[in-house]
Amino acid sequence: MSRGTAIHSHVFLGAGHAEAERRTWAVIVLCTAMMIAEIVGGSLFGSIALVADGLHMSTHAGALLLAALAYRYARTHAEDRRFAFGTGKFGDLAGYTSAIVLALIAALIGFEAVRRFIAPVPIHFREAIPIAALGLVVNVASAWLLVGGGHDHHHGHGHHHGHDHHHGHADADAPRLIATGTGTIRLDVWEDGVPPVFRLRGAALDPAGVTVETERPDGTRQSFAFVAAPGDPACLISRETIPEPHEFTAVLRLPGGIEARHRFLEHDHAAHRDNNMRAAVVHVLADAAVSLMVIGGLGAAAAFGWRWMDPLAGLVGAGAILSWAYTLLRDTGAILLDMTADARLEAAIRAVVADEGDELADLHLWRLGPGHLGAILAVQTAGPRDAGHYHARLAGFASLSHVTVEVRPGG
Repeated sequence: MSRGTAIHSHVFLGAGHAEAERRTWAVIVLCTAMMIAEIVGGSLFGSIALVADGLHMSTHAGALLLAALAYRYARTHAEDRRFAFGTGKFGDLAGYTSAIVLALIAALIGFEAVRRFIAPVPIHFREAIPIAALGLVVNVASAWLLVGGGHDHHHGHGHHHGHDHHHGHADADAPRLIATGTGTIRLDVWEDGVPPVFRLRGAALDPAGVTVETERPDGTRQSFAFVAAPGDPACLISRETIPEPHEFTAVLRLPGGIEARHRFLEHDHAAHRDNNMRAAVVHVLADAAVSLMVIGGLGAAAAFGWRWMDPLAGLVGAGAILSWAYTLLRDTGAILLDMTADARLEAAIRAVVADEGDELADLHLWRLGPGHLGAILAVQTAGPRDAGHYHARLAGFASLSHVTVEVRPGG
């Protein structure tokens, strides 16, 4: 029996972790400034509605502070050996906590709306509508900052474990290496600013003798011919573009009868999602939704005298927030309980092991952090194969950041 674990860093933070942290702090500064302005202004000018909105903004800033602190703690403790699988799940823990806070906010809004249906209260339209509009502006600005502020962000997966990653779909686009008598050839999917094509790198490649044929799960096949890449004689690109999804087996045929098969897998985007940033954005969107509902409800109440529109808008807003909170709780809870993170990747791992007639006796696949998955395999084989053989077979799945293999000899 042999066991093996790929040796690498246990830093499983998501791509753009530091930048997401900076953006969250920027939004906190914006919300805090708005909160102080509303509370001070309301106190000076005797507007209780302005003070109330300022206090509401403080809860908004508090939720974002939770996200920012989670980013900071995960970053500063990323190398702490007390965390057996790194600190990549701190964002999911913060997202789970934020979802609970969102659910409580939805419950409070719903309770207040029902209470106002039963016992309507006077509404000061001249103050309430401008405050709601101002809140909407702040929330739109916050969302704009959180999702990137209009900057050009690259979405590569810097996983700190030795793979050469490209932007886009990590498992689909991770390079495959093919050893030949004249050197190593590298095959990958290239889509940096161009429609997706196959790219080959290696010495002395003649495009006339190179083809790739894809075999998709539904049985369809497609052939790709190659031409020299403009300005790069050591690189070939396919004439034909690769249709989505990038999930197939690619059969590469080279001169001299060389043939290599490689599996490309379109990853599950949920495995790469940053739930900490997602929770922060949901807080902002929830606040924006409430502001929109309030503006609509107050506008209808002021124009037509429909005072019941204000609590109705509150109920609709509470329902939307509760729905978002439930989805966030479900997704982050599944990660914290180590549910299988990517069913398609699990099936692909089983297929890789079965390709050689081996039996996968046990498989555990879970998320370590955004874009990082861990796997523990127990393989039963009759062949003379060790753990290193299976590590090499699984190296094409770039999101597998921590793999442990146990090999059991037998039929």
